Amino acid sequence: MKLEVKQNCPLDSFNPCRQFDCAWFMKISGTNPNTGEPTEEWGCAMSWLPILMIENAQQSRQTGAAVESFRNEMVDANRQNLKHLEEQFNHGDIALPQHR
Repeated sequence: MKLEVKQNCPLDSFNPCRQFDCAWFMKISGTNPNTGEPTEEWGCAMSWLPILMIENAQQSRQTGAAVESFRNEMVDANRQNLKHLEEQFNHGDIALPQHR
């Protein structure tokens, strides 16, 4: 069963939507995350808010995961560099700088 939402405007005392006569009526273009197909849809900006907020939260989670992964790579690289410097210092290949 498919539900049909009535096009009543909450900003205009729930009168019928004015669509293209309204500044809040806009087109959203993008890619369907479930199918990967491009999509274009017109609708009220107020009705898009929950969908856009969910998408924003998902993008924020992905960004957080990418930053954490990058941090872990940097920690590993710093450990390897420190180990390499310690080995060179222990073999006498480098000396500590002299303070004046």
